[in-house]
Amino acid sequence: MNSDAGATAWHHLPTRQAWVAHMLMNIIGLMGWAGGWILLLGISTRTPNWVVWFFMPYFIYGPYRVLTQFKYFAAGFLMLRILRTYPWMMIEDVPRGLSRRSEVLNKQYGWFEFPNPAHPEQSLPVVFPRHFRRWWWARRMAPQAKPHLKADIATIWFAGDPRFIGLVAAPTRKGNAPRRLHVVEQRIGARSGWRFADWGATPEDVERGRRVGVYPVNPGSVEGGAS
Repeated sequence: MNSDAGATAWHHLPTRQAWVAHMLMNIIGLMGWAGGWILLLGISTRTPNWVVWFFMPYFIYGPYRVLTQFKYFAAGFLMLRILRTYPWMMIEDVPRGLSRRSEVLNKQYGWFEFPNPAHPEQSLPVVFPRHFRRWWWARRMAPQAKPHLKADIATIWFAGDPRFIGLVAAPTRKGNAPRRLHVVEQRIGARSGWRFADWGATPEDVERGRRVGVYPVNPGSVEGGAS
């Protein structure tokens, strides 16, 4: 496991560029879906009534996609908080899968296992808590994925703390910058018997998690969430 130079991942110039590019795509997507809806509405008012039926699927689906784009912005700012709090680590051959983990509560759409910072011999699963933009990752995480796809994530960039929350990224072809940024969260429930004390989390670790937006119910519980 190697840490990139710099106090946090945000000190890494290619990382800042990757985040800005990510947010620009969010803006372009929002403008495209909203602008397309307005454009087609204008066209439909100047054409015969039957033309609107060709646009109806877009009129129905477009508002949903606009709302989804706003959720991408919330995720993008969560990424920013993670990048400003934690350094990058480059980890090879990370255990991963798309199967359901029984110890994980709520929805999950794929998981990775990363070493516990306090006990490196212990691995903790973090999951994709939402299905948004996971298709690229799912294709490469699938057991039947072709070798050239698996090679894209042979090395994972990880910023965060697997006891709380983190950000995964795949390396670029040159390997010197992250791409495909995606938030992963710790969702193991208290019913599993695990506590922060078992994971070696210190008050400083908990405070870093709070700066990102993770609010445990109490220091002895692993329950919590990202805002």
